[in-house]
Amino acid sequence: MMHWDDLRVFLAVAREGSISGGARRLKVQHSTVSRRLLQLEKDLGTRLLERKPSGYELTEAGEELKRSASRMELEFLGCEGALGKQDSQLCGDLHITAINNMASSILMPMFARFSAAHPGIKLHIEVSNKYVSLADRQADIAIRLTNTPLDTLVGARLITVASTVYGNRRYIQNLQASGQKPKWLGVDCCDYHHGWTHKACPDHDHQFFVDDTLLTMAALEQGLGVAYLPCFMGDSNAGLKRYCAPDPSFDLGLWLLYHPDLRRTRRIQTFREHMLTEVAGQAALFEGLRPATSSVQ
Repeated sequence: MMHWDDLRVFLAVAREGSISGGARRLKVQHSTVSRRLLQLEKDLGTRLLERKPSGYELTEAGEELKRSASRMELEFLGCEGALGKQDSQLCGDLHITAINNMASSILMPMFARFSAAHPGIKLHIEVSNKYVSLADRQADIAIRLTNTPLDTLVGARLITVASTVYGNRRYIQNLQASGQKPKWLGVDCCDYHHGWTHKACPDHDHQFFVDDTLLTMAALEQGLGVAYLPCFMGDSNAGLKRYCAPDPSFDLGLWLLYHPDLRRTRRIQTFREHMLTEVAGQAALFEGLRPATSSVQ
């Protein structure tokens, strides 16, 4: 007889591609995961995983079990969401994936206030700029900058995020006084910034390259040139100055996304409403509308 806990172990390994990855995901010992998998294969009388040089691959039986277990998982979550409405206490795990430059700065106080308001929820914040499969439960919620969210997901557009060109304050002042052309950083942190930089500097005459937005900001602070940054980052840094006004064509939507099967889960809906309220309170910063009292020029 199969037990749900054994299927959870199997799903974690199937999604992570390794026993060690599944153990990290479940926060248990490697030996525990290995033992549970061997027992599951013994109970079913078939191999579920094959060891390859690149990691583990599912057998045909493993692929079928993954599909069935995933459906069971979604049914469980749907039931949890329906029954959760009858329970006034919010509890359980909630996995959020967000891009690093937001998660470690403007979003962190919002996450902290949610955690304080709902101590029964174990909040897991994971940073990634890459695709995360919500269908495979790599996260419960993804917070992403995009104008084209996947149509297989649901959620809410939290706000519009404006961007423009920034540089070290003294560097920008010297440029404006001399009329010289700026040096552009070679930026490859995401498709948006890469494309915008290519359009602004089509000859690719870069002396310094970065692949992360936080690195971009650090390089700008050192006076190494100019680059695009979201206004919530650039305007919050007293050492940086705008080279030009934000262009609406560079606006991006900040989305909170989750799988349709989780729409009734109370943890999801509570977090969604919390973030809508919190982000609205920071609208001027996200949208590049600096208050008149701002020290940023």
